[in-house]
Amino acid sequence: MTTQVDTVIVGGGLSGLYASLLLQRHGAGGHLLLEARDRPGGRILGAGSYDLGPTWFWPAIQPGLGAIVRDFGLSIIPQHEAGSMMVERSGTPVRMHGYPSHPESMRLAAGMSGLIDALRARLDPARIKLGQTVTRLRATGPAIEVHARDSEGRPSVFQASRVLLAVPPRLAQSRIDFDPPLPSALATQWRGTPTWMAPHAKYLAVYGSAFWREQGMSGAARSSRGPLAEVHDASTPQGPALFGFVDVPAAARRSVGQDVLMAHSRAQLARLFGPQALKPEREFYKDWSQDPDTFTAADCMDGGAHPAAPAVAAETGVWAGRLAGIASEWSAAFPGYLAGAIDAADAGVKWLLDRAAPTPNAVPPGVPAR
Repeated sequence: MTTQVDTVIVGGGLSGLYASLLLQRHGAGGHLLLEARDRPGGRILGAGSYDLGPTWFWPAIQPGLGAIVRDFGLSIIPQHEAGSMMVERSGTPVRMHGYPSHPESMRLAAGMSGLIDALRARLDPARIKLGQTVTRLRATGPAIEVHARDSEGRPSVFQASRVLLAVPPRLAQSRIDFDPPLPSALATQWRGTPTWMAPHAKYLAVYGSAFWREQGMSGAARSSRGPLAEVHDASTPQGPALFGFVDVPAAARRSVGQDVLMAHSRAQLARLFGPQALKPEREFYKDWSQDPDTFTAADCMDGGAHPAAPAVAAETGVWAGRLAGIASEWSAAFPGYLAGAIDAADAGVKWLLDRAAPTPNAVPPGVPAR
């Protein structure tokens, strides 16, 4: 049995959910969102109010995301940077004067998962299907067949006029069979675009008190000794915490194992901030390179920098005007950032509505002129 809809959104991270909300607000006909994971959010992942995926946004230079956060009534907290920072090279860590970031980095008090919860609460739940991995897109006549399988391998087929890809370009190119193939130049671009977060791992420790603040330290540290290259205060109203990016290659992390890396991370935090850091009340570890819905083999070769945005869609051929990318990596302004997911989704929905309009210059009902 084939389910027919106007639009299929592939991916239920921030860009996919926001695109779904925009389509719902514009009354743009039926659409369906397919997400491979058993949860929405994509690379946004929380342990309570603590972020194991992306953490920061900068409303001073990212007004679109800032406006959404305000409209949803979500509380924000500035990144704690007051006090000195620690720098660790080959010897004893050195305490140095801290330098606040500019513009100011902000976080959500409920964690970035609070933004996902707020989006999901505004969406028609019937439009979201979790546990659906898209395996093939087949252009047939005026329609696109979207082939998917659930967590038990059972197949489904959805038929749509257009598809919005809310998964990273490299993941889409490696996981989805395009029939006929994408234009060679476009496929090469997508395959060569690094996926943000894919090579990273984060360690987070929750404590009973912010002992580093009591000692006049910001909780920030830089280290060439590791295993954490960069450490930050991750405290929320839920409690004091520190987190760090694990500076160990993905293959080595798999070989060494999570328990060993967490033990070394605790030891490092103790070197930096004192023996109280050895005994967190809770600790979390997320290795995105072991997440098959984020990581591909090609991501082993990347250093984790934010990517340059590739082309969003095919300009000619059977896929032109029918398929567009809206994940954060496709944002021209903020590729790889949370704000990039909003930017790319907004551009992608405008692209879709422009093509659904009755005349080239028409503005669809309910869509503000730009």
